[in-house]
Amino acid sequence: MLTVKRIEKLRRTPGRYLDRNGLVLEVFSPKSASWFLRYQRAGRERWLGLGPLHTYTLAEARVRARKARGLLADGVDPIEEKRRAETRSITFEATAQAYYLAHHRGWTNDQHRKSFLNSLRDHVFPRLGQRPIGDIDEADVLSVLKPIWHEKTVTAQRVRNRMERVIDFAIAAKYRGGSNPAKWAVLQHLLPQPEKIAQAKHHAALPYGELPTFMSRLRDMNSVAARALEFAILTATRRSEVYAARWSEIDWAAATWTIPASRMKARQQHRVPLSPQAIALLRTLYAENGNPHVFVGARQGDCVGESAMMRALRELDAHITTHGFRSTFSDWAHETTSYSNHTIEQSLAHAVGSPVERAYRRGDLFDKRRKLMEAWARAIVRARLSRRVRSSTCGVREHERPIPGIIEKYFRTINGTQRHNAAHNSTRRLIATAIKVYDFPC
Repeated sequence: MLTVKRIEKLRRTPGRYLDRNGLVLEVFSPKSASWFLRYQRAGRERWLGLGPLHTYTLAEARVRARKARGLLADGVDPIEEKRRAETRSITFEATAQAYYLAHHRGWTNDQHRKSFLNSLRDHVFPRLGQRPIGDIDEADVLSVLKPIWHEKTVTAQRVRNRMERVIDFAIAAKYRGGSNPAKWAVLQHLLPQPEKIAQAKHHAALPYGELPTFMSRLRDMNSVAARALEFAILTATRRSEVYAARWSEIDWAAATWTIPASRMKARQQHRVPLSPQAIALLRTLYAENGNPHVFVGARQGDCVGESAMMRALRELDAHITTHGFRSTFSDWAHETTSYSNHTIEQSLAHAVGSPVERAYRRGDLFDKRRKLMEAWARAIVRARLSRRVRSSTCGVREHERPIPGIIEKYFRTINGTQRHNAAHNSTRRLIATAIKVYDFPC
């Protein structure tokens, strides 16, 4: 057993010195020593720090050790209780910020990144933002969700999901213990099923039978954003994958666009077969010196923004969404072609099957997807009428295939003599490319 006089002698020699009932003085150097309580928990030896010798006397250390042994007698681990006490000052808002900083770089959707904290700021922080994360229970979660569960069901679901993720983060970081009170497995007994009070709303999509007319109207729009939207439709890709496309990703010889993993939702590189129509579109685009982007923006060296593509779409139809064209493609492919579901889903860059199935099926069905995308382009890129066209090299032909809008517009605005003597090589090359793409008889 230790005494005050003995401690004065022992502190000159480094080592561990037992007092009683597990209280230990550990001397690190003549000027550094600390009190510890040694105990066993679930068969495992643990050491609880009670403070430095220069702060706590022998009598004070014995009192602190007695309190810790009292927790052990009540079935509480004093180290875990100490950790919980240290984290009680960490609020829900601080935890949400920490979760966001840890994860937001892995989110591919800019809108999701912005809305994550905004939704918590609007609905959670006013009630629970300054509450310790360890004190939040089911009643607190319900106090946030109940006011919006019926009127704003979709928003409420997102808020609940984000609260669950923040609290899971807190549990993993040892900011709190116990179960997660925001899990749906718990709340489903306290709130009505979302699908019973609010019908799911999918991205508004255009019926595929109306798409050729829409594409013709889109081609009449003279803007980079319109061309980006047209390219997204032709390739059935996401808006976020298109607007930042770079020329270095285009393989002209193989007619392939390789999207890097950093811009893909699944964080895996994706190869997109380019139809002749998509290649022809790319060849008409303006390339800015020093700008690596395919769809150049208003500012030098920048790309067109997502919002510009959305504005171009709203000029034609305010009720549909850019993502809805992927749904249109899926409907068309499933209802009018014999391609397998796997080929169609691969074309949309969707993960198909279980992880085990994907591990064994490593091919991307690229050749089949190329044929599917070429059929898709032929189906949606049609002009509004057929007409007789006079050509200096072909004579007179009655085209049964519809004429693309850009060629139709060209032949409609100039007469035959001007057409025969056209001096602009770029226009002539454009028409020659389009005639080849659309396979007009000649």
